[in-house]
Amino acid sequence: MVELKELSFIPDWPPGPLDTYRRQSSFDWRQLKLVLEDTNSIRLKYKVWKVLESEPLFAKSKITLSTDEQKKIAAQQMMKIAKLDIVPPEVFAMGYLPRYRFLMSVNEALHAICPSLSVKIALGVGLFQNALRAMGTEQHASFYNAAWSRQIVTCLAITEVAHGSNTKRIRTTATYNPENQEFIINTPDFEAAKCWVGNLGKTATTAIVFANLLTPDGQNHGLHGFLVPIRNPLNLQLYPGVLVGDMGEKIGLNAIDNGFAIFTQYRIPRQNLLNRTGGVTPEGEYVSVFSEPTKILGAALEGFSAGRLGIMQEATNTLAHSVVIAVRYAAMRKQFGPDKNGPEQSILNYQLHQWRIFPYVAAACVLKTSVYSLTDLYLKTVEKSEANSNGIDLLSQSVGEIHALVSASKPYYTWTARDAIQESREACGGHGYLKAANLGELRNNHDACLTYEGDNNVLGQQASNWLLRQWTDDVQSPLGTVNFIKRRDEILQSTFDQLIKRFDITSWQFINHCLEWLMCWLMNSIADDVRNQKQNGAGSFEAKNNTQVYKAKDLSIIYAEFYAISSFRLRCLKSDVAADVKPVLEIIHQIYGLWVIDRHMVPFYQGGFAIGATFAESIRSQLLRSCGGLHTEAVTIVDALAPPDYVLNSVIAKSDGLLYQNLQNEFMTNPGALERANWWREVLPFPKSKL
Repeated sequence: MVELKELSFIPDWPPGPLDTYRRQSSFDWRQLKLVLEDTNSIRLKYKVWKVLESEPLFAKSKITLSTDEQKKIAAQQMMKIAKLDIVPPEVFAMGYLPRYRFLMSVNEALHAICPSLSVKIALGVGLFQNALRAMGTEQHASFYNAAWSRQIVTCLAITEVAHGSNTKRIRTTATYNPENQEFIINTPDFEAAKCWVGNLGKTATTAIVFANLLTPDGQNHGLHGFLVPIRNPLNLQLYPGVLVGDMGEKIGLNAIDNGFAIFTQYRIPRQNLLNRTGGVTPEGEYVSVFSEPTKILGAALEGFSAGRLGIMQEATNTLAHSVVIAVRYAAMRKQFGPDKNGPEQSILNYQLHQWRIFPYVAAACVLKTSVYSLTDLYLKTVEKSEANSNGIDLLSQSVGEIHALVSASKPYYTWTARDAIQESREACGGHGYLKAANLGELRNNHDACLTYEGDNNVLGQQASNWLLRQWTDDVQSPLGTVNFIKRRDEILQSTFDQLIKRFDITSWQFINHCLEWLMCWLMNSIADDVRNQKQNGAGSFEAKNNTQVYKAKDLSIIYAEFYAISSFRLRCLKSDVAADVKPVLEIIHQIYGLWVIDRHMVPFYQGGFAIGATFAESIRSQLLRSCGGLHTEAVTIVDALAPPDYVLNSVIAKSDGLLYQNLQNEFMTNPGALERANWWREVLPFPKSKL
């Protein structure tokens, strides 16, 4: 347990009406915060927030600015961040894991305030540098340093107009010309134009372009990365041979200048090929030190998993912010009551409201610990590979399981955040629709997460395919996330009636066994379906596609949920957890676990795990009881999830609890709120001579 004096950098919440709930709570919210987040990360975030709050450039606008103004401000902010010493030079002397932890925490802090800025830096610095580390060599070090110092603004150009998820069908080419020792980048037609490239529309000066490498003998050596100058860094003038444009206004994140690019016989030096996995001699011969360059490239590209982990961290914070707003609002909002003429009661008291919001509160807590665990697993694996002379081979051994975990979890995290935002918006009624409530901004800015860095459903298919290989090929998972498959026969024979005799329905053992059974039944059922379809003449491609709905997609989601709740339980068992926090962690575990089971109720009956109404009634009645048990703790739990008011930026969820006073101030100070419309003469039906 951490002494409270060591947490003095976390400021107290201001006194106000929410204190009624805070006094009822059985634990200290700071101690819960330390279970959900790392102390160093929390300290760093508060430091970043304090610095940015005092900078006028990062002030919140009350009105929606034009897209061009938004892009200008984000570009200015990106340059300003580099000068604020938020990431001091000594960070780069740290080991791989602490260095990336530090940078990820900074990204989380920035995303909470300026999502577009966070994305702009992630694309222009983080992912670019990750790609250089994964695919480049020492000859590309100058680009790495220039990106960090903002001497160049960078981007990654992978997706094309006609192909995104199916990267094998990308058609941009890079043909080597030995006469000039250059690669010629070419876009065959508009369908092969690079698009959705963040930073490219207005500001990027250098891109990593993924193109098919063609040698003079006519051979296609597949996708490789190339460093391609786009604009002159001094004046942002495009270089001849590349046509670049901005893609236009989007649903959200309009400070990001997403662009398209068409290359016409565009020449770059041979040295601009990222040649860690394979290169070309001056004479035009393709060479690789690896016997299987495609496999090695896959391991190198797994560096992009860091991007998906960043998305998951951002989604978790978005999820947390939405439930903070919903719970604080519900605590202060009073409607109806048992006595028609008596006092009204807080809508937080109503069972329906608890059932709508509290599972997402629990999910925010569970997913915060889970993403920390998964990030730790990923960083330690990469760190181990970098420290070993055989590192890329070591990474290749674990890359499948890490990729499966991330491919299952990224969709699950982002879908959960999406649903939580919408439920919170509706739970806050009309006031939740105000721009100043910030739920609309959260929703619009989060929406891109559902499709970038891989479409959610396609990523889920990659995870379920890996799981099915573990089931059918009996491959041992190096990281042990599906070791329960070894007990498949025992698990599949278990039933609800057997489990309920051994374990309480709220226990982690009961929840764990249920989820293990569900995954085993789905894997067995999918394997049988695929086998039967093949016996009836279907090809492998068709058979797999025909098992996605209701089965493979659900399997991927449950795998992510299982890993999340397992990670949460392991975190709760650590010795640094304060004694008074443990009971509320138990309730959070119960709510999340029962909620997950409830959402997958049908296959439990399909597979014979449960018969009759008892199972469903038991799960649902206990879920409602557990939600009721969270009532007096909910405000304090969201205090542990909440950032400072400046960051949360919601008029209906300020930490002082002064809901109506804050709304009054918002209404009265809204720009133009009390002014007569300056266009009134244009709309009135009377002759202008009478007005």
